[in-house]
Amino acid sequence: MAMTDTKNVLLAGASGVLGGHIADALNRSGYHVIGLGRGAGADVTADLMDREQLLRAVDGLEVDAVVHAATALREAPMRHKDMFATDDLRILGTRNLMEAAQELGARRVIAESMVFGYGYRDFGDHVVTEDDPFGAAGDRGVARHIEAMRVKESMMLGTQGIEGIALRFGLFYGPGGTEGIVRLLRDKKLPAVNDHGRVLPWVNLVDAGEAVALAVEGGRAGEAYNIVDDVPTGFGAHVREVAEAFGTPRPMRVPALMMRPMSYAYRMVTAGMRVANAKAKEELGWEPRYPDSAEGLRALAAS
Repeated sequence: MAMTDTKNVLLAGASGVLGGHIADALNRSGYHVIGLGRGAGADVTADLMDREQLLRAVDGLEVDAVVHAATALREAPMRHKDMFATDDLRILGTRNLMEAAQELGARRVIAESMVFGYGYRDFGDHVVTEDDPFGAAGDRGVARHIEAMRVKESMMLGTQGIEGIALRFGLFYGPGGTEGIVRLLRDKKLPAVNDHGRVLPWVNLVDAGEAVALAVEGGRAGEAYNIVDDVPTGFGAHVREVAEAFGTPRPMRVPALMMRPMSYAYRMVTAGMRVANAKAKEELGWEPRYPDSAEGLRALAAS
């Protein structure tokens, strides 16, 4: 796209940490970002859960693409109920946003999704690809979350007249995300669980933003792409990597069972998942700047 052909992108969730990185990446690529959110700093102020308010707020805009990166989370979820508002946003909020996208004549919509839609479990040595079942029924604890992810993707990929793309992100780290872990480690308030060989996919927030910018024009409509680093790392190992990179006190190692009262966090840290990113590299032209989170954390600490 030539810089003289600036296109407008409506970004829901622009005020969030991920939204900020997406906006930066879109601006670097020559797009004009219209931030949509509930706060006073948004270009367009509206609540995705309020259909009438949203449609009034966007009326008259000229938009080429829409990015859905909105979340109801203000801090890391610990219990399953902490995810309920985001689950609702993934369903009702997405439905309202898709109606707005159709009203505006947007050509393409990009969905923020996540790899836990494949399941909150240990996949062992199996490498998860986009061909694996996504949004399949989970057990009682996580079924609500997985169903919300499935519905969000199905609406964004299957709405008539819209070129939908879903980006399934790994766990985020990087500028705006890792600092909270550093503070907890410095205050000696964050232990590191024993991973017992389990690993999880991670992705730098800057790389995540770049993937969204690439998806506005690239990739295939109706497809999903895993956006993860090349090398997975266990949750406990990641916490220890943060401590090493930033020179904080070494976290205490604890068994994962100690986290059972924090029901959602426990399911995350006890999951095990190796996720392939070859499709995103081939079709989006996306490449993580750091092969693993350890290298990315060292670079962040040095900066």
